[in-house]
Amino acid sequence: MPLPFLTADRVFEAADDVPLPYDDRDRWRRPYRPGPWRVAVAALALLLASFVLFAAVIIAVTAQLTSAAVVFALALLVIAAALRLLRMGVWVSARGLRHAGFLTTRTTSWEQVVSVRTVQQPVRWLGLPRTVQGQALLLGRQGRDAGGVLPLMTTHNADFVGRMEAFDRAADAVEAWTEEYGPR
Repeated sequence: MPLPFLTADRVFEAADDVPLPYDDRDRWRRPYRPGPWRVAVAALALLLASFVLFAAVIIAVTAQLTSAAVVFALALLVIAAALRLLRMGVWVSARGLRHAGFLTTRTTSWEQVVSVRTVQQPVRWLGLPRTVQGQALLLGRQGRDAGGVLPLMTTHNADFVGRMEAFDRAADAVEAWTEEYGPR
């Protein structure tokens, strides 16, 4: 029984000039995958939220609804924190560069970007106060002094700790976006 949809010798009839869905340069995208530390913490938070939601259901059945509503709100807060943790990082598009932190997001248009460079410096380990020697990707913006620059990403943040090659690829990708869309 021939299965023509599984063979490689048939002609692909789609137009070659149709852009693929991931080629949309106007969409914000992260040029790297989230790291295992970030994903693991978010997964544990979502697991905790499922237990809290289960507790809210039990409280709603056995006790007052106001107590269940408070526990349900707590579960929603944990879910929102886990999702925000997964959204943290550097995002790029044709409009600019976006650095999403846990509580704040800074967007810089490509016209304001002076430079994006990788430097060797002491960096924070997993966002904690302890510093170790590593690399950081720094963003230079117009009208800002060079001393108060916060790193976009480092070799020891939750995305790249223990994954030096992934940091190099991500830094190269952000620098390539800067070269393509940055000021000329």
